[in-house]
Amino acid sequence: MKKQHQAILSLGSNLGNRHENIVRCINNLHNEIGTIIRVSKLYETPSLGFESEKFYNCAVIMNTHKSAHQILEECLLLEEALGRVREDVDGYQARIIDIDVITFDEEIIASEKLQVPHPEMQNRLFVLLPMQDLHLDWRHPILQKYLHELLVLSEDKSNCKIIQKLEIPIAKLKLDHFNYIAIEGNIGAGKTTLTNKLAEDFNAKSVLERFADNPFLPKFYEDQNRYAFPLEMSFLADRYQQISDDLAQFDLFKDFIVADYHIFKSLIFAKVTLAEDEFRLYKTMFDIIYKEMPKPDLYIYLYQTSERLLENIRVRGRSYEQEIPAEYLEKINNGYLDYIKSQTELNVLIIDVTNRDFQNNQVDYVFILNEIQNKISS
Repeated sequence: MKKQHQAILSLGSNLGNRHENIVRCINNLHNEIGTIIRVSKLYETPSLGFESEKFYNCAVIMNTHKSAHQILEECLLLEEALGRVREDVDGYQARIIDIDVITFDEEIIASEKLQVPHPEMQNRLFVLLPMQDLHLDWRHPILQKYLHELLVLSEDKSNCKIIQKLEIPIAKLKLDHFNYIAIEGNIGAGKTTLTNKLAEDFNAKSVLERFADNPFLPKFYEDQNRYAFPLEMSFLADRYQQISDDLAQFDLFKDFIVADYHIFKSLIFAKVTLAEDEFRLYKTMFDIIYKEMPKPDLYIYLYQTSERLLENIRVRGRSYEQEIPAEYLEKINNGYLDYIKSQTELNVLIIDVTNRDFQNNQVDYVFILNEIQNKISS
C-alpha cells in the first residue's frame, strides 16, 4: 500500500468572526477531505495587495491518499460551503475563508488550475511564518531552499502578530496512551490499510504481517489438505518472532506500536484449516508461545460481510486469493467472533466497516477515529 501524500494548506479569513471561520475550516478539512495532523499558530496579518480588514492566517499539514487536484477541487467546494462568494471583479477581495494548496509532497505541479509549490509563497510572510510552526523538513523543489532560508530571503516585512495556538483535530484521540494496538480482521478487511494510516497520522511504529514472504501460502490455496499444517506452523513462528522483536525494540522517535495482526489469529485460522489431530498438536505449540506474548492494550476488529470481503479480494488482485470461497471467509469470521466473546480481559473494539471505504473517504476514516475515541472515553 502506498504511503499517504502530505499537503500543506494555507488558510485565511478577514470577514465576520475570523477565528471561528478558521476553526470551522480546519475541522471541516479534517472531517471531509484529509487528516489534519499539524496546525500552526493563528496569526493576524495585514491585507496584501488591497485595502481591507486584517486577516487571520494559519497553515496545516494534511495526510491524504487523494491527488493534489482532488484536494483543490474539494477545498473550493468547502470554501463555498463555508460562505465564500467569488465576485467577478479584478484584483483581490475580502473573503470569509480562503484555502490555498501551498505544497504537495515535494512535487512540482504546473497546470491550468493548480501550481505547486504556490508561486507566491516565498513572497508572503503570512504563509512562511505559519509554515515554520509546522516544523517541516521541506525544501522548495524549484528554488532549492529550505523554509528558514526562504524566510531570510523574503522581502515581505509585514507585521504578522501571533494571536493564539490552535487545536489539532486528532489531538483529542490519545492513542499514545497505549503501547501496543492490534488491528485485526478477516482476509481483505482493510487491517493493513488502517494500520498504515494510524501509524502515519499518529507517529506510531507499524508492524505489518510478512505474509508475502511465506512460500507455503500460494501452495495452500492450491492444495489446502497438504499444505495447511506447514503454512500455519510457519505463520506462527514468523508472527512470534516479529512481534517479539518489534515490541522489544523501543523506538525513541515513535509514540506507540500498531500492528495489523495479533498472534491469536494463528489459532483462529488453524482451527479452520487443520484436521483435528493436527490442530491438537498445533494448539499445544501455540499455548506454549502464547503465554510469553504481550497482549495488546487495544484490540480493534474490523468486521465485514463475506460478500464485501470477496469484492475487496477481487479488487486487490492477488492471484492466489481469487478462488477463496465465501464459506471459508465465513468460518474465519465466526472464529474471530467466538474468540472475542471468550476474551473477558482483552480491551476489544469491534467496528463494522462493511459499507465504508476509509482509505478514499475521509468521512469513513473519521468514523473509525470517533469509534476509537468513544472506546477510550468509556
